[in-house]
Formats: sequence, C-alpha cells, structure tokens
Amino acid sequence: MNDTGHLDYQVFKGLQRPLEFLGFQGRYIYWAAGTAGGAIVGFIIGYVAVGFIAALVLLTVILAFGGVMTFLKQRKGLHSKNEDKGIFIFAHSRRI
Repeated sequence: MNDTGHLDYQVFKGLQRPLEFLGFQGRYIYWAAGTAGGAIVGFIIGYVAVGFIAALVLLTVILAFGGVMTFLKQRKGLHSKNEDKGIFIFAHSRRI
C-alpha cells in the first residue's frame, strides 16, 4: 500500500528494446517482408512473361537488392536521422 491507502501494482512496460526477427529490427521487418513479397510477385510475373530462368534471375536480383538496402538502412539506426554535410557558420544567437 502507498501513502494514500491504495494498492500498488507493478506495470510491465516491456523490455524497452525494439522488436527483432531473424536479425531485422522494428520497421525493417516490414521492409524485409515487402522485399520477399515483391520478389515472389516478380518471380510469378517473370515466369509468365519470359520463362523460368529469367524469373529466377529476377527473384535473385530483387532479393539481393532489397536485402542489401534493408541491412544498410538498419545499420544507420532504427530512427531516421538527418545527416547534414558541409560547413555551418553560427552567425548569432537570440538572447533571452
């Protein structure tokens, strides 16, 4: 009991860590799922339009490109960051 006479209950707030699945974290799980889905759809379209070998090449290219882009973006961090490049000059500040 606390000072007000009410019972205290512990609240589970989670692990305070991002969701992770097979090495993908947070929103990049959706990126990986989108890449896999796009590769499957690309394979089906390529198989119908051209043939098996071309569809297999298309599947490999989409999976490789999507996987590399997902890992590169994930390496930068879970949240989007602006990377300012250049020289910045601090001219003046506002005095309070």
